[in-house]
Amino acid sequence: MFHKILIANRSEIAVRVIRAVRELGIPSVAVYSEADRESLHISLADEAVCIGPSPSPQSYLNCEALLAAAKMTGADAIHPGYGFLAENADFAQACADHGLTFIGPKPEAIRKLGHKSAAKALARSAQVPVVPGSAGTLTSGFLREAQALGFPVMVKAAAGGGGKGLRLVRDPAQLEAQVSLAQNEAQTAFKDGSVYIEKFIDRPRHVEIQIAADAAGKVVAFPERDCTVQRRHQKLIEESPSPAVPAATREQMQASAVRLARAAGYSNVGTVEFLLAPDGRFYFIEVNTRLQVEHPVTECVTGLDLVATQIRLAAGEPLGFGQDRAGDIRGHAIEHRINAEDPRKGFAPGPGRITALRLPGGPGVRFDTHIYSGYTVPMYYDSLLGKLIVHSADRPAAIVRALRALSELRVDGIPTTAEFHTRVLAHPKFHSGDFDTHFIDTIQEAEKCPAASSPAY
Repeated sequence: MFHKILIANRSEIAVRVIRAVRELGIPSVAVYSEADRESLHISLADEAVCIGPSPSPQSYLNCEALLAAAKMTGADAIHPGYGFLAENADFAQACADHGLTFIGPKPEAIRKLGHKSAAKALARSAQVPVVPGSAGTLTSGFLREAQALGFPVMVKAAAGGGGKGLRLVRDPAQLEAQVSLAQNEAQTAFKDGSVYIEKFIDRPRHVEIQIAADAAGKVVAFPERDCTVQRRHQKLIEESPSPAVPAATREQMQASAVRLARAAGYSNVGTVEFLLAPDGRFYFIEVNTRLQVEHPVTECVTGLDLVATQIRLAAGEPLGFGQDRAGDIRGHAIEHRINAEDPRKGFAPGPGRITALRLPGGPGVRFDTHIYSGYTVPMYYDSLLGKLIVHSADRPAAIVRALRALSELRVDGIPTTAEFHTRVLAHPKFHSGDFDTHFIDTIQEAEKCPAASSPAY
């Protein structure tokens, strides 16, 4: 096992990892930017190192500063959390080159799966269903490819994620302009402007399978997470199991995810994402080679600690459980991402000082966060304040528990999305489970909420 672990991240995920590290009996090192001097993760860690100014390129994305902090404190492993450098193969390789263990998959697996068109090719070879589209990235022939697929189509960035570099094209006359916009956005966001084209799947659900794999090649797949409640390709509510996935489809998705992981030589934890079409067919989208924001819902319905699992696998330990244990569904869990945003103003970010805070509690309620009364939410990073996770015997009971927990949550001084989550839960479509990725759009249209820019994750 490791001697000391540095957590190369901030906010609630840094707190979550520090807690797991402490329960494993391992000293932890927090890093922070100048804007995060008041963050909770600093006080919870055994040591803390300032790694630079507030802008993330000069701090949390500064590989040299992170490696120097690890060397200075004697850490022998780095946990990247999610976002920032968590899916950066070059950083994972740099850790190895400096004698550090990157708590995640190997650099070569990140490279194989991090480029979406390459991941699709690998999925095809592993007999995983993929959305019809171009065989690889395109530099020309966009119209010919789109016409062969049939409009509407999606133009997609080959690198990265988070909804950036995506364009829906319904009109052939708009294709050239939308390709150019997608390429420019992808170049800015990921330093890679390559794109490809896929057939547009109308009214889908977004369903993902959590996997875990050890160095010996043992792979397990967990119950699915339904991430269909989204805004501008950003997840707002996640739940497990999905109200739209029957047992036979679940087993097929899990088997597909396991085949893909084995084809990639994958180790550690990761997530295979799918689109679920209205006709019940599912299609591979991408692999997130890291811990997901929504990992707590899987922890709730399985009783397994995914962060501790990550650390043990990175240390070379075998998986301590098999598919029967990983796939055992125990109740229903729902997660709400509570952001510092104002839904009535197009989800405009609302940084500022929290003047009072009351967190929900009680049976089956978990709130992962880094905030406290008096904490100032900085303007430099994504707006996630915390994640409310509820767990109960079944979906109706979980919805009731979530409504109760949301009613207890109080964050004064800044706007939050908590009340919007209450309105979503109360909507008849959410109760029925009959919704798709456009569900939030219909709510916003009904409430005449303007659109706004997406958060970082």
